[in-house]
Amino acid sequence: MPTDSQYILNSIRQGCVMLSDDEFVIDRLVKYFGNGRIRWHVEFRGHRIELTTGQLKKQATFRRKILEQAGVLPPQRAGANYRRWALDLRKNATELPWRDRPVDVGFAIDRLTSHGDGRWTVEYQGKAIKFTTTKLRRQVSFRKRMLAKAKVLPPELDPVAYRKWVDWLIQNAAEAAPQAGEVSMTEKSWLDDLPELAGWQK
Repeated sequence: MPTDSQYILNSIRQGCVMLSDDEFVIDRLVKYFGNGRIRWHVEFRGHRIELTTGQLKKQATFRRKILEQAGVLPPQRAGANYRRWALDLRKNATELPWRDRPVDVGFAIDRLTSHGDGRWTVEYQGKAIKFTTTKLRRQVSFRKRMLAKAKVLPPELDPVAYRKWVDWLIQNAAEAAPQAGEVSMTEKSWLDDLPELAGWQK
């Protein structure tokens, strides 16, 4: 297996996209603590890259991880400059407790679309996740399905707050435009996509 530096050099020769300092801007660094260890998640252009503290401190490893998972190569910095940059990044990280999976406190869906007959699509960062009204209104089902399909775990709200949030979403939902020649989807075929929801209880 090539070293981090060899991997980067090979990728450059193959024409990988290299970003400048101005182009490489991290959306957020999240520090998850708990279970006796610290995990770092770099959020960049819709990707979430998990790193250890050691990987974050080592520039070649950091650049390789971003390249492998986000498809672009961060700029090369002088050693001292990178150490200062990484230290400032860690100092300004969002700190959250680690649970079974990371929880996004800033979670927000892009849009809720109604397809009629109690069928809905939640749009989140380019993904479309299907729900029935019952599953949408049940917080445990909503959180588990978002985690399974979009790799994000929405924060757990007070039950009353969750009901108010869902009511607001439903009131402001968009209507799906009918497609030419669209075949009507039955409730059964819609539910075929939701096998993992069976038996989920609050």
